[in-house]
Amino acid sequence: MTDRPSATGTPRSLSGLLPFLRPYRGRIALAFALLVLASAATLVFPIALRGLIDQGLAPSGQGERLMALRGHFLELFGVAVALGIFSAARFYQVSWLGERVTADLRSAVYAHVIEQSPEFFETTQTGEVLSRLTTDTTLVQTVVGSSFSLGLRNVVMGLGALGMLVWTHPYVMSLVFTAVLLVVLPAMAFGRRVRKLSRASQDRVADSSAIAAEVLNAVPVVQSYTGEAREAKRFADATDNAFNTGVRRTRARAVLVAFVIIANAALMLWGLYRGAQAVMAGNLTAGQLGQAALYVAIFAGAVAVLGEVYGDLLRAAGATERLMELLASRSPVASPEQPMPAPAASGGSSVELRAVRFHYPSRPATAALQDIGLSVSPGETVALVGPSGAGKSTVFSLLLRFYDPQAGEVRLDGVPVRQLSLHDLRSRIGLVAQEPVVFSASAMENIRYGRPGASDDEVVAAARAAHAHEFISALPEGYGTFLGERGVRLSGGQRQRIAIARAILKNPPLLLLDEATSALDAESERAVQLALAAAMQHRTTLVIAHRLATVQQADRIVVLDHGRIVEQGRHEQLVAAGGVYARLAALQLLD
Repeated sequence: MTDRPSATGTPRSLSGLLPFLRPYRGRIALAFALLVLASAATLVFPIALRGLIDQGLAPSGQGERLMALRGHFLELFGVAVALGIFSAARFYQVSWLGERVTADLRSAVYAHVIEQSPEFFETTQTGEVLSRLTTDTTLVQTVVGSSFSLGLRNVVMGLGALGMLVWTHPYVMSLVFTAVLLVVLPAMAFGRRVRKLSRASQDRVADSSAIAAEVLNAVPVVQSYTGEAREAKRFADATDNAFNTGVRRTRARAVLVAFVIIANAALMLWGLYRGAQAVMAGNLTAGQLGQAALYVAIFAGAVAVLGEVYGDLLRAAGATERLMELLASRSPVASPEQPMPAPAASGGSSVELRAVRFHYPSRPATAALQDIGLSVSPGETVALVGPSGAGKSTVFSLLLRFYDPQAGEVRLDGVPVRQLSLHDLRSRIGLVAQEPVVFSASAMENIRYGRPGASDDEVVAAARAAHAHEFISALPEGYGTFLGERGVRLSGGQRQRIAIARAILKNPPLLLLDEATSALDAESERAVQLALAAAMQHRTTLVIAHRLATVQQADRIVVLDHGRIVEQGRHEQLVAAGGVYARLAALQLLD
């Protein structure tokens, strides 16, 4: 995005995941119960070990000692079995939660983004969105499916070990607790540094992803201008920036890890030293020392793991914050809370623009449309012509309600488009864009995109009407042929006919044709014009065309210039008037 938020994600940012966790409260409760049981089994182990040392190894008869050893080892094995079962069950539950919550989050973000108006994509790069859908959600999955559970387990074990030390060896515990403060406070200072660098690192990765997405979608242009080396260097520079930021984050985290490990080792050795002194003084048995040593080791290990987990939480907090930013974005164009029902339009829709004024959000100082007033009757075919930048495509964008005008009103069948649900509005409009979109699917599915419930026969009929049946049938697998990403296996004219067939299959009361035949040769254009003429019957059609020969038969031609309607009429009338349209016609005749 153009304005990046500060890189100050905190673990509190993870609260944004709560709505995605609530549906799985039962599994979370089960995972927590298994976690407590596994931690309890771990904490019981030192008690069993103490019994083994003090009783199983105590001086006694050979037979009695053998039986005692066997019993104590069976106890230890029973604890190990319980620990293994509970840990495996906990691992499965939290891994399932991680996968499920990440899938739900990824789907929610994607569904939210594709509902945004074009204004959103004027300020947000597609590559950045893809980075958030992949890299950031993977970080969230790591935390939900592993790190958070691991951290919680070590919190429980650490607190449990402290509790057992308080119960059995309060003096040792007081020393341990004092030492912990000396570990935790510096670790928190390091953590703030890691948190800032984690967010910055994720932003740099998003930058490189944005560059890659942009260039990969324009490879033919890059190659035609021999820009491969320049683009490779630009991507390498962005990747190096991400690498350098990642190295700084890793360095700070490495210092944190080293400090925690060294401090914990010192903590454990200090506890063992004090315990050994107590055994020598006769204040502790060897079993009690072993028990205390294990509890100190469990506690020290828990603190060390928590240091690692805290770093993961900081990275995931930054990722969650970025994802929540996407989910928090609100499109300025939305369906009303109580939409009006769309009126019937069997013979085509009526269209009306009343004193419409519109500025694109990215160009607020320049009016794309100024005081536009236009009325189109049901079944009428109206052509919009004019020089580039005159506002022709903007009219289509307002009719489809990709944007809302700053002043004036757009009506469809007498109802303001703001009062219709976006689904009802757009389901009544068929669009054939100047740059047709072909999806990575078969020819059949590409045409059926216009009406997902259409039968195969209806798809073929639409293809015949668009004069696409012949070339589709000649493809290796006919209508089942995969057309490649963005239809790379088709020519420009073939892609355009696929788009026309899609619109014909949709069968809407209002048809918008934006240079719908611009990529066709003369013979194909003639055929498609005939198909479109049939498709235009019994519906309203608005046509944008630069080649005036394609609009001469329109019921009315509307000429736009600098965002204003400057002329209206039929071809012969406008040529005779000697205005903008006549100049455009003269230039094309000279060509």
